[in-house]
Amino acid sequence: MCFAPKKETPEMTTPTLERHAFQAETRELLDLMIHAIYSNKDIFLRELISNASDAIDKLQFEALTNPDLPKPAHAHILLIPDATARTLTIQDNGIGMSREDVVNLIGTIAKSGTKEFMNTLKESKNQHSIVSPELIGQFGVGFYSTFMVADKVTLETRKAGEEHGTRWESAGDGTYTIEALENQTAQSQLPSHGTRITLHLKPTDTEDGMHDYAQEWTLKGIVKKYSDFVSYPIEMDVTHTDYDRDADGKMVEGSAKTRIERETLNSMKAIWTRAESDVTEEEYKEFYKHISHDWNEPLSWFRMKMEGTFEAQSLLFIPEKAPQDLFYRDGKRGIHLYVKRVFIMDDCKELMPDYLRFVRGVVDSEDLNLNISREILQQNRQIRAIRKRLIKKVLGTLEEMAQHEPDKYLTFWGEFGKALKEGLYEDRDNQDSLLELVRLASTNSPTEMTTLKDYVARMKPEQDKIYFMTGEDRQIIEHSPHLEAFKAKGYEVLILTDPIDELWTQGVYQYKEKAFQSVGKGTVELGTDEEKKQAEQALEAKEKEYHSLLESIQSRLSEFVKEVRLSNRLTDSPACLVGNASDLSPQMEQMLKAMNQPVPVSKRILELNPNHPLTQKLQSAYASNPSDGGMSDYAYLLYGQALLAEGSPLPDPARLSKLMAEVLVKAL
Repeated sequence: MCFAPKKETPEMTTPTLERHAFQAETRELLDLMIHAIYSNKDIFLRELISNASDAIDKLQFEALTNPDLPKPAHAHILLIPDATARTLTIQDNGIGMSREDVVNLIGTIAKSGTKEFMNTLKESKNQHSIVSPELIGQFGVGFYSTFMVADKVTLETRKAGEEHGTRWESAGDGTYTIEALENQTAQSQLPSHGTRITLHLKPTDTEDGMHDYAQEWTLKGIVKKYSDFVSYPIEMDVTHTDYDRDADGKMVEGSAKTRIERETLNSMKAIWTRAESDVTEEEYKEFYKHISHDWNEPLSWFRMKMEGTFEAQSLLFIPEKAPQDLFYRDGKRGIHLYVKRVFIMDDCKELMPDYLRFVRGVVDSEDLNLNISREILQQNRQIRAIRKRLIKKVLGTLEEMAQHEPDKYLTFWGEFGKALKEGLYEDRDNQDSLLELVRLASTNSPTEMTTLKDYVARMKPEQDKIYFMTGEDRQIIEHSPHLEAFKAKGYEVLILTDPIDELWTQGVYQYKEKAFQSVGKGTVELGTDEEKKQAEQALEAKEKEYHSLLESIQSRLSEFVKEVRLSNRLTDSPACLVGNASDLSPQMEQMLKAMNQPVPVSKRILELNPNHPLTQKLQSAYASNPSDGGMSDYAYLLYGQALLAEGSPLPDPARLSKLMAEVLVKAL
């Protein structure tokens, strides 16, 4: 794209001031932000500095592929406090914004999670409790935090490559004004590109946490605490006062002279290049907060240096809390790519697989080209090699955490276990490592989760399969007829209630040579060889006795089931529905339907308990009168009862309800 400047013409007129109303949600957010009780109002500056840093990053990245864009000789962020006017200005020479950008990004809120943010803010305000500052970083509404400390905010910006700028201003009263800056006089304080935000500060109130943000020492402390690792210099014009001194070294009265010196407030140290022994735990935590925009501390972090045919180093973090967009399709990743300490991009999807998208951090390569594009990244051999090493390191770190810090690992699993399980079917190369990391509920304990290794260690001597059952929640699964024989014989069953469990159990076939087996599919053979033989003989005898009844029920339910047979998995219930080993589970079918995906038409098998009184009475009734017209109703009742027991929807609830009423009338 070529950014050719527009030519001034005599016909151009001074633009009029436009007044607009905020989007309803934005007005509500501003009101909450202004009146909320925040324990730490300093965070507004950290948010604005992070936004400014991102704007410079974007300009540098765009300039790699667009030679027409300006390249600032000195990329920086400038703080301009004015104690007399009670203002604070934050200025950057980044990519800037167009008028459309200003309206879309400032006038409205399109961020996912904003409603949750406002609900949380309202709840805290209603309870008169202190609002945690990490909410702002967590929900991505950093710009609006300025209204905690300012009565009025003025934003002036000009997008790189465009001639004219835009001024936006609001007092947080539900409206904002916007106007074009179309002459040099109006733009005299605005750089050729970038953004300048001026805050008209509220009065200082230390009891309410409102510090004096027009004071240099206040700003120095905030920058050092929150933004010391920003990659660009954060500068401020600091006023110094000098005095003449007499022969005794005493200040001469009336000789005061002031001078302004521009200071850099942050260290800008590439923390990943420093020796590990030189970096404190607090520095790691603050760096994590800077790159992740997360106000929670990281759960863990680790470094890795890659040498050989390519050179790279990384500093990666595992968050303590899952981000709001973890399962959103357009959620951002957290890996920042640098080349020779030059920022390239902050959302490098090519360096980490989807199931590890929660990992945050920095990867710095010595060998990649500075103008590398996303298209090149997808095909780059070095990127693939770095990705492979990173995956191994992340999984290895998680394994160490699981072994040596099990409580911390359970915290991790509670936040990110669902995402990690996606790797079981996405990443065949690391499937064995991932299986060691999974933590699953089982019938062995009502509260504690188990590893597959521990499950196998508890298996009965004759057991050769790992049994599991999927469902909506634990209570439904524990009361399922499918578990009756397993409970009776003391076999442990994994209880899988996450939707993702429906997917990975379709593609993971075994662990340590022990095959996975759904208790809701196929046939069940439990016990020793002798017990299995006895059970098979008993079932064969019953099948001969019940043969005609089974055929009759199957013919009456042919619309719904493909087979009716006797069961060796039921002890208390009269019937249940099972599928073949390759069939989709009912939960999987429902998931596909919810996503408007095609669902293959399949019928399941109705299994009857030959030892249940209901089955025995049906056999007696059928033997005495095979042409009994009520047999169709009894068959449908059995089928409906089996559906209800597993939590599946009924094909005709009204019919089942009517039949149940008729049966009750006859029985009473």
